Amino acid sequence: MSSNEQQFPPQRQERQPGKEHVMEPSPQFTSDDYTPSNKLRGKVALVTGGDSGIGRAVCHCFAMEGATVAFAYVKSQEDKDAQDTLEIIRKSKSRDAKDPMATPADLGYDENCKRVVDEVVNAYGKIDILVNNAAEQYKSSSIEEIDEQRLERVFRTNIFSHFFMTRHALKHMKEGSAIINTTSVVSYKGNPQLLDYTATNEDESAKFGSEVPMKRAGQPVEVAPCYVFLACNHCSSYITGQVLHPNGGVFVNS
Repeated sequence: MSSNEQQFPPQRQERQPGKEHVMEPSPQFTSDDYTPSNKLRGKVALVTGGDSGIGRAVCHCFAMEGATVAFAYVKSQEDKDAQDTLEIIRKSKSRDAKDPMATPADLGYDENCKRVVDEVVNAYGKIDILVNNAAEQYKSSSIEEIDEQRLERVFRTNIFSHFFMTRHALKHMKEGSAIINTTSVVSYKGNPQLLDYTATNEDESAKFGSEVPMKRAGQPVEVAPCYVFLACNHCSSYITGQVLHPNGGVFVNS
């Protein structure tokens, strides 16, 4: 992909979560340059927030690498994206992988996380890979704008869900399995408007990515191979507790 400065057309979505099917241009979840090699053959992967963005790209790469893929999404608000992702997985999955599963759930609550894990295990018998990817984001110009309800909502989705999903999935995982958590460069770089997290408006989306050294935004397909690497035991068996930074050259202190 070109490293020239990239501009996106201004766009706005009034409600969260964002919907990928109304974005123009659509985020790139696949690339003709990606060549699978059965790295995840026989594995069962569960991806939260798998209906769009990085989650969709990860599901697609996992399926191409031979994994059986299940993902969670927000019911009614992400139904179209979830159906699109299911079709993408079906078309790209290997012959011996089982059909994919999409499970709607609000993962901010323990009982919902348990239900998702139980449904996946009942369908496939195990979980080898858990990707905690679901997240919410809002923009704030002042700490006064963040009330208790919104703070709780962000923490339930971005923090609590990781804990709950991991707790329930662990009992179904064996040595050599992988738990991968998605984070943000905001955790390392900081921004005064990102007090609880952030979302773009039209002006920011138009110039998104122009401030990084590569002068463009990254595409989901450029991030997803990191998840394949971490999920593949023979690629990353000696890696644990580490953070990969596919961020276009943004300097971080980790």
